[in-house]
Formats: sequence, C-alpha cells, structure tokens
Amino acid sequence: MAENIIVCQDLWHIYPGDIVALHDVSISIPQGQVVGVIGQNGSGKTTLVKHFNGLLKPTKGSVVVNEMDVGTHAVDELSRNVGYVFQNPNHQLFAKTVFDEMTFGPANLGLEEDVVQERAEQALEFFGLDRYRGTHPYRLSLPLRKLVAMAAIYAMRPKVMVLDEPTTGQDHIGMNTVRRLIEKLREEGDTIVLVTHDMVLVAQTADRLLVLCDSELIGDGAPREIFSGDEMMARTNLRPPQITQLSRRIFKPGLPEAALRVSELAEPLAKTL
Repeated sequence: MAENIIVCQDLWHIYPGDIVALHDVSISIPQGQVVGVIGQNGSGKTTLVKHFNGLLKPTKGSVVVNEMDVGTHAVDELSRNVGYVFQNPNHQLFAKTVFDEMTFGPANLGLEEDVVQERAEQALEFFGLDRYRGTHPYRLSLPLRKLVAMAAIYAMRPKVMVLDEPTTGQDHIGMNTVRRLIEKLREEGDTIVLVTHDMVLVAQTADRLLVLCDSELIGDGAPREIFSGDEMMARTNLRPPQITQLSRRIFKPGLPEAALRVSELAEPLAKTL
C-alpha cells in the first residue's frame, strides 16, 4: 500500500469572527491517489486544500504533507511538494510572457538552466501553449490563462497537484486537456486533489471523493459509492452525473447499478436490446 503523503488529524479552521470553516476533519491521502473534494459553496472545500501547501494554518489539529508539519513550515518550503492552481488564474500569473511563467517555478527551485528550459518546453507542448510562448498571459482568454496556470505548476513537478475548479469556463478542448493532465500525473505516480463542482470530471477521473457540508466531512468513498448515496446527495444539493442517474433509474440484472461513464451503460444495454 502506498504511503500517505497528506495526513489531516482533527483539523479545525476558524476564521476571524468565530466563523468555523472546518470542523474536526481527519483524512489520509496516499501517494498517487486522485481525490475529488466536493460540496456546496461555503462547505469548506477550498479552506481544506489551502492547508496542504500552507496558505492556511490549522486553528486546531494538524496537517502533515510529505512528513512536513504545515504549522511549522513556510509556504515556499511546502510548495516544493504541493503545487496549487487557483480557481482564478489572475491570482497566480504575473510574468510578461507565457514562457516566463513556465520557467519561473523551476528556476525558483534552483534547478540547472538546461533543466528549467526543458521543463518549460515540455509544459508548453503538453498543454498546447507553444504558439502563445511570447504572449503576455493577460492577453489570453480566461480558459487559456487557466491552462497557463496549470502548466506553470506542472513545470515544477510537485508530488501533489491541487486543482481548484480546473474545468470552469473551459471548452471541450480545455476539458480534455485537464483530463489528460490528470491521467498523466496518475501514470507518473503523483497525487491529484480536485476541488470541483464538475461531477462528470470526478466520476471519470477520481479514485475517491471527499464530501464536505457545513464545514464537516460527511462522506469519504469511491465515486460510485458516493453517487449512490441519495441522502448525502440531497444534503449537499449535488447531483450525480446524468449517466449515473439514468443507470440507477433503469437498473436491472445485467446492467450496472451506478454507471460513471456512458460506455459502462451503453455496451451492456445494447446487448439486452
């Protein structure tokens, strides 16, 4: 079994004004796992993942990432292990060109110049951004800026990559790029944490879902298990993917009870017709 790269123990976070954003959350995330963090707005999703690279510190409890206690290490130390891609790329991008965005992170890690250049070229190629290498990021559309932000973090090769709403505003090509990124990182043994309202994305890519509601962790399991929990879905006002809802409505012997992909239902359904 893979070792845990993230361990939260009895984690509380209380904002000024006694606003409880996280209430006694305990989780362990093994190296190489793809984890979706889902829940309503204000449920504590982003608060939780901002502890993983030290952007927030625990009010009570502890968070340990790659054997580093978040409470006693600075963000720049933690960022070597955890790359955080913000929901709004404007909070992350600052360089004059897309290429400069690619090189900043690796250079800041102290890598040799040839490695920095290689990492930058690989990131541009993977994300299909080579044509924009000399363009100022703020001259690009919001979906493209989000891809630039992801590519800049990818170039640093962190052990953990946190993607906050990665598919919001993306077109079909952008969504496919996000899925390819997740699969590539999975193949390389990295850990991916997805904060998202995109139930199709987590159904197709996540190994595990963490469900938050009103600052508490109320669910932790495989997507098929979570999406089959009617009470939990109702409590969070989340809806499983349409294919999951359909498969549960027409379920009969020989068909999957809770399909996560169209192919899971289409192929056995075709055999029964």
